[in-house]
Amino acid sequence: MSFRNIYKGKKVLVTGDTGFKGSWLSIWLQELGADVYGYALDPVSADDNFVTSNLANYIKHETGDIRNLANLVTFFEDVQPDIAFHLAAQPLVLLSYSDPVNTFESNLMGVVNFFEAVRKTASVKVAVNVTSDKCYDNKEWVWGYRENDPMGGKDPYSASKGCAELITNSYISSFFNTDSSCSVASARAGNVIGGGDWAADRIIPDYFRSVKAGHKLMVRNPYATRPWQHVLEPLSGYLSLASKLFMEGKKYVGGWNFGPEDTANYSVKDLIDSILTEFPEGGYYTPQDLQRPHEANFLKLDISKAVNQLHWRPVLTFQETVKFTVDGYKADLNNSDILQNRKSQIRQYTEYAITRNIEWAI
Repeated sequence: MSFRNIYKGKKVLVTGDTGFKGSWLSIWLQELGADVYGYALDPVSADDNFVTSNLANYIKHETGDIRNLANLVTFFEDVQPDIAFHLAAQPLVLLSYSDPVNTFESNLMGVVNFFEAVRKTASVKVAVNVTSDKCYDNKEWVWGYRENDPMGGKDPYSASKGCAELITNSYISSFFNTDSSCSVASARAGNVIGGGDWAADRIIPDYFRSVKAGHKLMVRNPYATRPWQHVLEPLSGYLSLASKLFMEGKKYVGGWNFGPEDTANYSVKDLIDSILTEFPEGGYYTPQDLQRPHEANFLKLDISKAVNQLHWRPVLTFQETVKFTVDGYKADLNNSDILQNRKSQIRQYTEYAITRNIEWAI
């Protein structure tokens, strides 16, 4: 009875359901017995998880732009959801340099429009805004960022996520501050990997694209350290958070970090070398004197708040994270039944969580 059966029979609205995390979340919610409604732009490519899993046949999806407030409000009013997750965004750091206007419009006004739709729809009891670990003012220090550390961001993407957190806090303080109002939280996750992600300028999609093309991947920053986690890890955090908000309300409002254990941060090189042990067909190289836009070299999250208050914690070891990721991409590359692969991985992940006594799974 995962997540205390909270989602069974509930109407759950997911913005960004055509994206990587949004599509995985929608599959998991559907497995939990929820009536899932998605709102997002069209998928970027035919390789995207939403397309290859034929997700449109299993949930109620509407194509729409979160920057269009009137259409988003109408969708909320038509659906009358119990729970809403906001994942629609421009998600790429490098794209934010070439298209800062769209990045800020999508990632700031998209959040504003989401909360406007929530507060105009009385049925919504819980709303979770998914942002990023890059919302913090990154000092590149050696300890993890805590939820009360300052927001920031040097590149447009990171700055937009810091602003999205400020917007969330403003709506909590201004509009969702009574016991009878919607319970609102934000969720901040690290670098998420897993089958079905084919976005541009992400290390793992780029790696498997290079495998498909039969050449080695150019790695621009092999020693950058990130809190790598399989996509099911933060999703279990989002689902845990929303279930707690639904059951106990205001006790769980505010920001929450979801990432790997403190000792589980690995470099890009560590990650690719581990993938090569599971999938040796690929390779990589790093050119000398490569000019690159600014990206943080070291970043990790302190997850002690989620561990102690939500009783959530990561399920997978780093090696298991790599194996889950490789198995997902093998399904993509082999034209397997993608939806069944995703459901199988959700079941296997849940079984691991039960065995390891994670609260949400038992």
